[in-house]
Amino acid sequence: MAPRLDYNAAAPAGMKALGGVYGYVSQSLPRMLVNLVYLRISLINGCAYCIDMHSRDLTKDGLPQEKLVLVPVWHEAGALFSEQEKAALRWAETVTSVAETAVPEAEFEAVRAVFSEKEVADLTIAIGLMNAYNRLAISFRNTSAAVKALG
Repeated sequence: MAPRLDYNAAAPAGMKALGGVYGYVSQSLPRMLVNLVYLRISLINGCAYCIDMHSRDLTKDGLPQEKLVLVPVWHEAGALFSEQEKAALRWAETVTSVAETAVPEAEFEAVRAVFSEKEVADLTIAIGLMNAYNRLAISFRNTSAAVKALG
């Protein structure tokens, strides 16, 4: 699929603003946790570009292959994921699907049980950011590194 639009070139100020949010999130939450959340959101949204990127980032940062392949079914992976990771992934799923879930009180209570108020706010900012990036990459047919490597 050919790219439709280079959104970085078309809207550099907007992309710089998103980059600022990305930088904030990178400083506020653990990198591995954020990348797990980014990967799960990208899997939900079907963003090949971001799935490829975050899978590579997680692998480079030392996430075991067994854990990487079970991200889509983290809730069936037992103790492979920490309580914080499970809460963050659950929160990412419900917030990403806000139109269907309306973000139930039980989901909020579950994430608040393992994260501070600031961490929940920062995690939710990260979720919103990745949803925005997914929508850009999908809408404008951004090509993943894996596809580019094929030539």
